[in-house]
Amino acid sequence: MSVAHFAYANNSNRFLAAPELAAQPFAVVGVPFDGAVTHRPGARFGPQAIRAASLMLCDGIHPYFDVTPLGQLGDGGDMALPNASPLSRVREQIQAQASALMARHHCVFLGGDHSVTLALLRAAKAQFGDLALIHFDAHCDTWSDHFGEPSGHGTWTYEALTEGLVSAEHTVQIGLRSSGDRAARQYVQDQGGLIFTARQLRGLDGAALAPIVAQIRERIGNRPCYLTLDIDCLDPAFAPGTGTPEPGGLTSSQVLTLLEDLSPLNLIGMDCVEVAPAYDHAELTSNAAATLVWTYLCGQIAKHA
Repeated sequence: MSVAHFAYANNSNRFLAAPELAAQPFAVVGVPFDGAVTHRPGARFGPQAIRAASLMLCDGIHPYFDVTPLGQLGDGGDMALPNASPLSRVREQIQAQASALMARHHCVFLGGDHSVTLALLRAAKAQFGDLALIHFDAHCDTWSDHFGEPSGHGTWTYEALTEGLVSAEHTVQIGLRSSGDRAARQYVQDQGGLIFTARQLRGLDGAALAPIVAQIRERIGNRPCYLTLDIDCLDPAFAPGTGTPEPGGLTSSQVLTLLEDLSPLNLIGMDCVEVAPAYDHAELTSNAAATLVWTYLCGQIAKHA
């Protein structure tokens, strides 16, 4: 075995086989918590599945951005979380660890269920001030309670807006299509934000998405922007391994185009959540997640090159 292959094998539990996180400007960190799901559990195993899938990206040179995260990326492993504790306690732990990381690195977090994003936004708000939000999802996540529970993976957007963590006017949701009453489905739009449903995006790809990208970029401007990507924004044909799959979703090509064309925004961090490997087929979901995270990273590195 060559030295290069030996190093690759020893780093095989890290995203893109990157070294351990030290002083690199970009960080990948797992948030292995799924205690707030309402259907199928298992997203706590998402971070390691995404890391394993990322190894197929080889040297990591992106075909569009023509850069690689390698050399600027470190993997910080998974957060240590009290999975048996109340959600509020888990979020406190996530926020504390995320705050320390965001002070030193541009972070991508691998979930975990979508409830973790609220804690990540609390950390980001403290670090960067007034935030914009881009939210890829099949679900609006704006319910005021979750089947009687006050908080969960379907309430975090409502909580983020009511806490003032993100600006409603600068919040954009993409890919929504699940059932729900109008008050929840249209909540972001009623507060002044933008919603692009999966139905609105049917048949649009490549250059046809340019008007959507232009609206988003004009709306957000140069405001610090956090991007959260629930893997169930993709149609189950592209991402079956998730807790709450919804037919009629986006294609992987559409999401890649949007990530590429939104990269000039002032993005300050990202998460990719709800990958549940136990329900995956042929690693389709983890491969999609790894490619989307890699594309986000390359877009940010290319912008600052």
